[in-house]
Amino acid sequence: MNRTLTLGGATAATGLLAAALVALPAQAAPYIEKEVLAGSSEAQAIAYFWDKAQLSDATPYNVETTVSAKHVSTGGPAASSKPGTVPAIGDEKKTAGKTKNVNLPRTTGKVFFMGADGKPHWCSGTSVQSKYRNLVATAGHCVYDTVSNKPTLDHWVFVPGYYQGKTPWGIYVGKTAYTHYDFDVYEDGDRNYAFVTVYNGVQLTGDKETDKKAYDAWKGAKKILSEEVTKAEFEEKFTEGGPYWKKTADPVTTPVDPPKANFTQAEAEKYFTEGVDGVKLTTESVAQAVYNAAPNGTFALKNGEKCPSWCGPDSGVWYPIDEAAYNALKADDSFKGELKKVDPGQYFKREWFIKKWVKTSTPEVYYKDHYIIRGLTDVGRLGDQVGGQGLAYNQKIGKAHFVFGYPSGSHPDGNHAFTGKTLKWSYGTTFAATAPSIKAEELVGIKSSFTGEGSLGSAWLAGYKNTRRLGYLNGVTIAVADRDGNRRIDTSLSPYFDGETYGVYKSAANVWSGSIV
Repeated sequence: MNRTLTLGGATAATGLLAAALVALPAQAAPYIEKEVLAGSSEAQAIAYFWDKAQLSDATPYNVETTVSAKHVSTGGPAASSKPGTVPAIGDEKKTAGKTKNVNLPRTTGKVFFMGADGKPHWCSGTSVQSKYRNLVATAGHCVYDTVSNKPTLDHWVFVPGYYQGKTPWGIYVGKTAYTHYDFDVYEDGDRNYAFVTVYNGVQLTGDKETDKKAYDAWKGAKKILSEEVTKAEFEEKFTEGGPYWKKTADPVTTPVDPPKANFTQAEAEKYFTEGVDGVKLTTESVAQAVYNAAPNGTFALKNGEKCPSWCGPDSGVWYPIDEAAYNALKADDSFKGELKKVDPGQYFKREWFIKKWVKTSTPEVYYKDHYIIRGLTDVGRLGDQVGGQGLAYNQKIGKAHFVFGYPSGSHPDGNHAFTGKTLKWSYGTTFAATAPSIKAEELVGIKSSFTGEGSLGSAWLAGYKNTRRLGYLNGVTIAVADRDGNRRIDTSLSPYFDGETYGVYKSAANVWSGSIV
């Protein structure tokens, strides 16, 4: 994958943004929605849930992101107040310089969650500046489930620098999501963004076998694996309380010879109805020819004799059944009797039975338990690990931006340009746009070949500094389009970041999360 882009020697940050900050009232604005994603008691379980296999099985979130070209037109988003910026983590004091290369940021990664379909999915996301260095920005679709109208998607985590199941800087469980009221209630595309506070990151340290005392004391995830052993090993090493134990297995029924040669009828019927010492007389359905060849039944009750009437249904007698039973027996190759249908809608079966002796036993099975614990290591705050992008809002249209994300899927012509496995970038200048088909009248667009799947939530960074890999978040991808009609995606769309965007951000940026370990 390309990791640089030549800019002909010009710095991307020079003269880009106004630095005025907008002060907000102490009380949160009424348009801000706050939803808890995970309490501290459940955050550990969510982290354990996203092991390498689960991360690898996740697929791009399949919400509709491709907008028809006829539904994308030039518009005119307007600043709602003065332009402003929030500096990136580690970049609070601006530095100037010139470079011709642009490197990929560490702040970008994948957002993982369980969708309304009960399957694991992902979007793109990025770390942004906040007081406690614990904030992630993504598309509103990647937090609020518009499919089932649930306030939040389940098992939400952020993995910066994700690559093929690897979590180089940890897994960050989402704590609280901040979105705009108009997106949650009206699915307003102009407000399709979200800011999520995350707990300190963790790394899964894998499974470790321990003794029962340590296992019982362990507060994290754990499991017991039971290994079947021989009776001799069990008897040699069994101690009260484990790890060796035994259980009675499922009953096993095997054919046997009659317990004796002669019976009274009362004895024979007791063996048939109740059984004696685990031995029971039963009947076996056989083909008519086998029945005819068997000797007549006597109280001696030898195997292979015809069963007298008290052993069960009479052999060779037609019994009425319902249509469902008729159809089931007709499809059953093991059924040895006969079936017939008499109009209108009457069904019958008949079978032939011989005696069969069986004995039911309940063997014991022996086991040894292995006590497995799963560890978590706290890796610290998100911003301390990967940094955090700044934020820009109320900016003029026509500025240069980089778009960083994990696009996946095919172009409309079938070309599978992106796999979603690695972080990609595109570069261009913004233009005003509208997309009524997704209820969006004040969007910004940028030239980009990112396909829709996976690119949802991609970070639009203005003033990106190569050496520090930091800039200003000024958009998140919510849709893509083929504007020139050649069946290749050429445009990405984002809400215009204005003063209300800053208001949602500011509400999230001052909230503490803490550790889950």
